[in-house]
Amino acid sequence: MAQEIKLPGAPNQEPGMEKNLLIAFALMGVVIFGTQYLMPQPQPEPVKKEAPKAAPKDPVVAPIEKLAASPTPSVETVAAAKEEVHRIETDLYRVEFSNKGGVVTSWILKKFKDSQGKPLQLVHTAGTGKIGYPFSVQLNGRDMNPNLNWYLFATKPGPDGLSVEFKYSDGKNSARKLYRFRKDQYVVDVESDLTLGGAPVPHNLSWRGGFGDHFAFNAYSLGTTVRFNQANAKLETKAASDAAKSWSTDTGNFFFAGIQDQFFAAVALNRSGANIELQTTSDTFIPSSDPDKKEQPNIGMAVGGAPTNKLSFFIGPKDLDVLKAVDPRLEQMVDFGTWFGIVAKPLFFALNYVNNNFIHNYGWSIIVVTVIINLLTLPLKLSSMKSMQKTALIQPELQRINDKYKGIAMTDPRAAKKNEEVMELYKKHDINPAGGCLPLMLQMPFLIGFYSVLSVAIEMRQASWLWVGDLSQPETIAIRILPVLMVVTQFLLQKMTPSAGIDAQQQRIMLFMPLMFAFMFYGASSGLVLYWLTGNVFAMLQQYVFSKVKPAPVTPPSQAVVNVKKKK
Repeated sequence: MAQEIKLPGAPNQEPGMEKNLLIAFALMGVVIFGTQYLMPQPQPEPVKKEAPKAAPKDPVVAPIEKLAASPTPSVETVAAAKEEVHRIETDLYRVEFSNKGGVVTSWILKKFKDSQGKPLQLVHTAGTGKIGYPFSVQLNGRDMNPNLNWYLFATKPGPDGLSVEFKYSDGKNSARKLYRFRKDQYVVDVESDLTLGGAPVPHNLSWRGGFGDHFAFNAYSLGTTVRFNQANAKLETKAASDAAKSWSTDTGNFFFAGIQDQFFAAVALNRSGANIELQTTSDTFIPSSDPDKKEQPNIGMAVGGAPTNKLSFFIGPKDLDVLKAVDPRLEQMVDFGTWFGIVAKPLFFALNYVNNNFIHNYGWSIIVVTVIINLLTLPLKLSSMKSMQKTALIQPELQRINDKYKGIAMTDPRAAKKNEEVMELYKKHDINPAGGCLPLMLQMPFLIGFYSVLSVAIEMRQASWLWVGDLSQPETIAIRILPVLMVVTQFLLQKMTPSAGIDAQQQRIMLFMPLMFAFMFYGASSGLVLYWLTGNVFAMLQQYVFSKVKPAPVTPPSQAVVNVKKKK
């Protein structure tokens, strides 16, 4: 199985990914610096019941706070005789309900396809049979007795075709759920009441067993619960691993709280300003996206916390324009990065601008933007190449210093003296000792920026380029072509750069870098690999032109030896 790379991915993993990349680049810098300067070398869908037809004229939908509250459940019995399915269809949704518990059995986003090209089903059927359906009632810390999720509710469709109410009562225990949709918005108003033994009971509404495109690559690992804490204006997430042993509960003044995957979300909007509760759990079953067909932890959540919950749910794509139209604070879910967001967000707008105005293909847009980035950083790269050429001239003197202090430990006081001599030599010849690392270090923020964009920007989802069907995912063919080409160009670029004076052992050390890139990128998104591959090709052309215009100078070894003797 391909190596899973948790690089700004799943959304909650992004800071860890940045840390891993920083460590990787730091190690590469050590390899380059050590082999170049401390060693003698120059560089490195069926429906049972149709929904009522909508009224000819769209109704004006009142905010959830102004919806008429249901009267207190009566003592008379309210129930259905048989299980029924009810459908509501809007411009954006096709949703099916079961009156057994008043739950959702299917939630399709009509404008999106899943990774198999079918209408995007947000309900994961692989887990619902074992765990339960979305909008089931969930109590915090105890079982519901009796469990009204298994009882037959009476169904009352709204006259506008955009709402449905479910009620159950046996005279002692009762529950009610009201769903009101909006014709052209990704917003659903939901009310719920629960009474057990004649007393109102605080409860949550759940969505368990995963969420989003469950056929996407490693989909089960990408889901998290998410909440926006108004107290500190901070977006907070939890993965299934954070609730592996038991439910994890957070309570606070959250403006929104719910569940998300890489590109979609189902979050409750808390407009009342009161505290709400968010529970996170790990549901274990065999997800559709696991190629090994093994049980995996899948994210689950429950939100609410009051005897009567009145919430508006945003259930839809994490598209900046869509989120902003509902409430600007929802834009926080499109997290471009903790450390490198300052690079990722401009990259996103640059890609969108190039794609929407000129190219109309995100693959070619990535290539164009990458070339522009390389052109803008070209002066710094040329300066680095000149610095490395100067380094080639002083290899004999560097060798003399290495021989002089050969065998001493890093803790030996003479090691500091050795470093002083090396730095003095660099200063004398006006050489930047970090010059060899500069081209690689320049690419790091753009690499993480592109990863963030490809991880969170829904515009990149299912964006195709040539044979690649989805730039936000790895290639689906047996042998992934882009990573192979990337490694090949990495080797060729290494061969093209000057390597006079490097011995066989040092060459083997330098081979470590392309192999490490192969490990890092084989399971990465195709768009990210395309970015790095384009950068390699540009660097090869740059090296070729530079070597033709200004060939590398050669210093006769004898001349260097004479200079050394004069110093003595």
